[in-house]
Amino acid sequence: MKNDRRTIFGWAMYDWANSAYSTVIAGAILPAYFASEVVPDEGFWGQSGQTIWGFVTGFAAFALFLFMPVLGAMADYSASKRRFLQVFAYGGALFTTVLFFATTGNVVFTLAFFMLAQFGFVGANVFYDGFLPDISTDDTIDQVSSKGFAFGYIGGGLYLLFALALIQLSSDGALAARIAIGGTGLWWAGFSLFAFSRLRETGTATPLPERFRDTFRPLAYAKIGFGRTVATGAKLLGFKQLLLFVVAYMLYNDGVQTTINMSAVYASDTLRLDTSVIALTFLVVQFVAFAGALGFGWLAARLDVKRAIQINLVVWIVVATVAFFLPVGQAVPFIATGAVIGIVLGGVQALSRSLYGSMIPEEASAEFYGFFSVFSKFSAIWGPIIFGFVSAATGSGRNAILSIVAFFALGLALFSAVDVDEARRSRERWSFAPDPTEV
Repeated sequence: MKNDRRTIFGWAMYDWANSAYSTVIAGAILPAYFASEVVPDEGFWGQSGQTIWGFVTGFAAFALFLFMPVLGAMADYSASKRRFLQVFAYGGALFTTVLFFATTGNVVFTLAFFMLAQFGFVGANVFYDGFLPDISTDDTIDQVSSKGFAFGYIGGGLYLLFALALIQLSSDGALAARIAIGGTGLWWAGFSLFAFSRLRETGTATPLPERFRDTFRPLAYAKIGFGRTVATGAKLLGFKQLLLFVVAYMLYNDGVQTTINMSAVYASDTLRLDTSVIALTFLVVQFVAFAGALGFGWLAARLDVKRAIQINLVVWIVVATVAFFLPVGQAVPFIATGAVIGIVLGGVQALSRSLYGSMIPEEASAEFYGFFSVFSKFSAIWGPIIFGFVSAATGSGRNAILSIVAFFALGLALFSAVDVDEARRSRERWSFAPDPTEV
């Protein structure tokens, strides 16, 4: 299967399929629809839609963080990535489709099915990412990974364009938003069916360690998954520069994830913008992010990757500060801010992943990328929760924006202290004793 064009195309098409969820459900339409239509005008339990969405998004990220090691262990041991990918993808698509029935006042219903859909989305991505080393080689893995990103940006953007046109042309904006939300699940499932037809199972199953043979299998996977995460974290303590980068990344990535999760509901609740304006802004972000990733890659080649990320984070700080001052009811400033976010969004995601890859030992890259994935999810917990607390305490989403600025500023300060050359040299000092979970 390695470097087989048909297989790679099928794998990349899954990114096309599920990116509609990223743009519509996690990004542009559902959060804004939830704040403007689902939550009553008087609020719910005394809280606004943006406050509730912040809390729920943060706690959902925490729940996913707890399950990530278990899913990673399943991928490593069961050689059933395709099967698990199908279960999580189709399950997430089904729960997404059910969100069509989210109407005014159905706050708990909407939040419950959003969390179920989110679990399917994130869980499927664990197994989707796990296919990458199976279908590529060292000399093609970057191009294959980039192809998946490219397909995702295009697929998600096209579906968002459809959703935006539907909302703009409809006389009933709320119904059009519900159709776009429910249709996301159909898009996800339909293109997944095509993707899976070209993607075959890989690898062979690894027997569970002898001491787990009589243990309930999901519990055994949980013990192995969490054990590996703790072991990798313990090793990391001995490598100061790599640890410093991971902590810095967790801080500024929290700022990035909070921006993605909260911008639509902030635009709806605080800036009083229509769903169509918010969807158009996310559409701009979707296509600009692709160019941003390429542009910052070019910048990193001409300067260096550390300098490029520092420039990127400075722009993030400026943009988050500008968002604090955005006027109510004016679409153009919000769309312009979104365009700048698109540029730095694509850049920071691409460069952070590649820089981390240059710092870790090659012989344990899968283990360390699994660790990176876990803490990427962990870092996404706190920003939305803090946003929700500040919004609730002050009664203003604008004040909550300042918490995002703080995440970027602290992340930039720590990242600037990272000695990238030393982190790369330290790869030679790693040693790997036999994994006790294998004994």
